[in-house]
Amino acid sequence: MIRPGPYICAEWDWGGFPGWFHSINPTPKPRSSDPTYLQLVERWWDNLLPKFVPLLYDNGGPIIMVQIENEFGSYGDDKAYLHHLVILARDHLGHDVILYTTDGGVRENLEKGSIRGDAVFSAVDFSTGDDPWPIFNLQKEFNAPGKSPPLSAEFYTGWLTHWGEKIATTDADFTAAALENILRKNGSAVLYMAHGGTNFGFYNGANTGVDEADYKPDLTSYDYDAPIRESGDVDNSKFNAIRRVIARYSSVPLPSVPPNNEKARYGPIHLQRKAFLFDTFDFTNSTNVFESETPMPMEYVGQLFGFVLYITEYRAKRGGRILFIPKLHDRAQVFISCPSEEDGATPTYVGTIERWLNNKLSLPDVKCHSNINLFILVENMGRVNYGAYIFDRKGILSSVYLDGEKVKGWKMFPIPLHNLNEMPTYNPITQASYSAFSEIRSSRKKLTYKHENTSKEPAFYSGHFSIDKSSQVMDTFISFSNWGKGIVFVNDFNIGRYWPLRGPQCNLYVPAPILKQGDNFLVILELESPDPELVVHTVSEPDFTCGSSGMSLHQL
Repeated sequence: MIRPGPYICAEWDWGGFPGWFHSINPTPKPRSSDPTYLQLVERWWDNLLPKFVPLLYDNGGPIIMVQIENEFGSYGDDKAYLHHLVILARDHLGHDVILYTTDGGVRENLEKGSIRGDAVFSAVDFSTGDDPWPIFNLQKEFNAPGKSPPLSAEFYTGWLTHWGEKIATTDADFTAAALENILRKNGSAVLYMAHGGTNFGFYNGANTGVDEADYKPDLTSYDYDAPIRESGDVDNSKFNAIRRVIARYSSVPLPSVPPNNEKARYGPIHLQRKAFLFDTFDFTNSTNVFESETPMPMEYVGQLFGFVLYITEYRAKRGGRILFIPKLHDRAQVFISCPSEEDGATPTYVGTIERWLNNKLSLPDVKCHSNINLFILVENMGRVNYGAYIFDRKGILSSVYLDGEKVKGWKMFPIPLHNLNEMPTYNPITQASYSAFSEIRSSRKKLTYKHENTSKEPAFYSGHFSIDKSSQVMDTFISFSNWGKGIVFVNDFNIGRYWPLRGPQCNLYVPAPILKQGDNFLVILELESPDPELVVHTVSEPDFTCGSSGMSLHQL
């Protein structure tokens, strides 16, 4: 069952839509009959759908169904859009393939998101604890008579987790019993997830609660408490319980169970600080800078993922100033400096602003004979992938206020940290980090820092570890238990974000194919508080016990 988009959700950044949509002005309205949006969908499907044709069931292949939209009834009500997708799909795939939609198993969602009749099959999804059969009976109303086999297109074997929550788990026997309640009456179910995964790079999605500001970014791990775990392991109670149920309703014997993947510990990795983030910018002579009276979204400066640095200046004032950013997506660390002081080039950390708190920040009273420089480092923590607020441009999206007055005159510096689908370009930051002998040349004079290993200023760290034999190249995890918040590259592969201070994820999964015999290199951008010992540990198990014990579990 293929889900080719244009929207798939999947807790993926913006549900699979590309971030460059947001750089188009005016921006197309996604998931609608907007002609500009439909042209982009046509361009995508013109390339993608022909690849499916030899793989369709009627051509001897494995594809039995193709989805045209995913849970559209939870978002919009545009039948012309859905019918247009059907026409596009039929043009490429013919009239024999089964097209389908999936919607939550309530009448309102099915009314908005499905096409009645036999042109498109209407599938449903619902919570694992729900009684499936009243929902399957409702499903029949939206399919042609005699053509509504009961199908849960997403049977939830677990659930997702956001930063700051306890890791989501579901009981193995409860999950298996819910599946059996479908299968024993000849219903069908797609296990979501059968295999958990990992939000490598910057590709994690996010959800919202009561409003757009109630923002909840997803973990790097997408283990999902699935029967096949993030690392591919199957030796667990949920896998065995679900397998027993499937075996009872399978017409053929099930294949044997493979062993868990082998894991390795490669010992501690000692790191060196290679450069403070601000040392990597030439603020006076940069060609990669954007200037405007008001802050620009990160997509407008060509930075779709990661970070953008916003810089302006303001007059000192006795008693300090109050900084307020009404619309910040998603998290900002704020620094100030006084250029007229001897060490004025050193930005000093003054606080953090987070979208979900919408907090104001007090800037300290600084005696300065010139204007004070204000640095705002903004992180895109993942675009919203579900619900009414999926239009989720990143960066500073409003005016910035000091004591209620708008601040004008901004410079924006993109920070070129590559994502998974981007070829690494030459980057002096990471190139210097990978070299054991090079020193990055600072664009400001070298300064003496107190408490160097615990500075609040973001910095790059690098280290390496060796694997002697090819047979020793195995999956591993890297523990960041004593670190703050940041991102990690292993052999130039972006393995994702860590944030043990918020939790619950302590360790990041590193699959064996990323590693190699010989030297393996690690580069970390630590945003807040490096381990004082500057060491990380390779371990053989995941760990979801970090963060506050008072965390709550949120569900969609």
